[in-house]
Amino acid sequence: MSTLLGDPVKTPSTGFDAAGRRVLVVCALGGFTTLLDNSVLTVALPALRQSLHADPTQIQWLVAGYSLAFGLALVPGGRLGDVHGRKPFFLAGIAAFTVGAAIAGAAPSAGALVAARLLQGLGAGLVNSQMIGTMQDTFTGHARTRALGLYAVTGGAAAGLGPPLGGAVIAAVGPEVGWRLVLFLAVPVGLVTLFLAGRHLPSTRKEGAPDLDLVGLLLMGGLTLALMIPFVQPSQSLLFWLPVVAVLAVAFLRWQGHYARSGRRPLIPPALGKSLPYVAGTVAAMGYFGSGLAYSLVLVMFLQEELHLSALGATFVTLPGALAMVITSSLAWRVARRFGRHTISAGLALTAGFALVSGLIALAAPREHLPVLLALAATGQNAAAGLVIAPLQAEVLRHASPEAAGVAGAILQMSQRIAAAICISAVSGIYLNGGDLAFFHAVLTCAAVATFALLVSLRGVIYGIPTKNVAN
Repeated sequence: MSTLLGDPVKTPSTGFDAAGRRVLVVCALGGFTTLLDNSVLTVALPALRQSLHADPTQIQWLVAGYSLAFGLALVPGGRLGDVHGRKPFFLAGIAAFTVGAAIAGAAPSAGALVAARLLQGLGAGLVNSQMIGTMQDTFTGHARTRALGLYAVTGGAAAGLGPPLGGAVIAAVGPEVGWRLVLFLAVPVGLVTLFLAGRHLPSTRKEGAPDLDLVGLLLMGGLTLALMIPFVQPSQSLLFWLPVVAVLAVAFLRWQGHYARSGRRPLIPPALGKSLPYVAGTVAAMGYFGSGLAYSLVLVMFLQEELHLSALGATFVTLPGALAMVITSSLAWRVARRFGRHTISAGLALTAGFALVSGLIALAAPREHLPVLLALAATGQNAAAGLVIAPLQAEVLRHASPEAAGVAGAILQMSQRIAAAICISAVSGIYLNGGDLAFFHAVLTCAAVATFALLVSLRGVIYGIPTKNVAN
């Protein structure tokens, strides 16, 4: 059976029975918990900065440190889940994240809050690396695309509901107590997730001697760190880190080859690294994910800095788009079953198109109409994005063997995080230094990156690879 990006590893069946639905609920709660905490933090930053007298470097680490720790935990977490079973690491990740949330809410100083956020990032990375692998193990065929779509729904709901929820809490109780309550929100949800995961996640014990490739894990961790630091902490010199990245990448690839030749199982299975469909799909996902997050960031910046909307006012401009993504993500599996690869192609094309439309609106529309018009364009952009997330992920992950499901999903997520860090850094730089046409140039860049993702996803078509029946 053929697919968007090549021939799949196997022909899948289904998996949406009662036990599967319970697993999906647990995974969705895990995703919602980790994403909600990150989305509400943006609203709480001004209040906690004043309350804890945090300096700019500490504020930077509150935001960037979470993403950095998250990225560092993904691939080791995925590999550990592949080797030892996913449930214990899911539970450990949720527990660490919840403890971190409790420490963050009670933090006596900015330094303690930064440490708590790093712990939360590690926990969130460990949890998310297990979720993709668990859904790979539990669902197949259209059921997998549907499950990934419903998982994406929780991400859209968390991103959309977080800022207004945080704003409402702070408005109700005041900034001094409000920011602490906002950070405490993750604790009860985390405890519920921990309880349900203990009851409903399957306990899978792997047979045979475990082979963790510890050197590979260390090299991958160092490579991830070197890739992300210049972008999550822009004060670091990119020229310094590029040679470090090159050295670590060469060392990692050489070690993986040596490890495989010795008859052991390397961190990244050779078949996965050589799979053009998996690599091309991952690159396409990187372009889509990075451009989407960068677009959202510069839109909010433009609404607040140029149109002088409050943080809550800007949130209500972007909220319809988040809701649109929730709706289309939940329906994407049906659309993919009907239209195959054209679902992903159309979604990527519309994502690029609506980003460009946003820039043209900012150039030509009357200022008083901009919030409404930009809200409409952002709604279209997010609705199109919802058609891409689950079908593209399902297509990419179909090319991973079951024993590499966790690390394949972790690499996909880590790649997207790195792409997001790079795109956010580059696009925000274009916006901040772009003068009168800053917003137009920034969203034009987002449109170009989304177009690149579209071209990469169509590579199979260009080279004559059959592409019908996506996620069948």
